[in-house]
Amino acid sequence: MKQQLIQPQEIEVFYILPAIRSRMASALKKNGKSQKEIARLLCVQESTVSQYLSSKRAANVKFNTAINNEIVSAAKKIATKESLIRETQHILDKVRASKEVLCGLHKAVADVPDGCEACFGK
Repeated sequence: MKQQLIQPQEIEVFYILPAIRSRMASALKKNGKSQKEIARLLCVQESTVSQYLSSKRAANVKFNTAINNEIVSAAKKIATKESLIRETQHILDKVRASKEVLCGLHKAVADVPDGCEACFGK
C-alpha cells in the first residue's frame, strides 16, 4: 500500500542515501578495501556494509549509468568524513536533477499526482 504523502526529502533519506552508500561500498570493495575499512569510510556499522555487499539492503533503487559512474568516481575520493559528505552531496545533486530516479521512486512509494512538478518549482 502506498503512503498518502511522503516528502521528496524522505525519499532521499529512506531510499536514495542507503542506495548511494550501497553502491559506494561495492566500489570500495572492488578497489580492495576491507569490510572494516569500508564501514569506517562510510561511517556505518560493519553489519550494514555486509548487507550492502550481499544486496540485502538498498538493492531496490536503480540509478542510471551516469549516476552509477559518479558513485564509482566518488568512492575513489573518499578518505575523510568531509570528503564523504562532499561526494555524497555531489551525487545527491545529480539525483535531484534526474526526474527519472527521484520521481520514479516517489511515485512507487507514495500517492503522487500525475504530472507532479513540485520538486522542480512548477
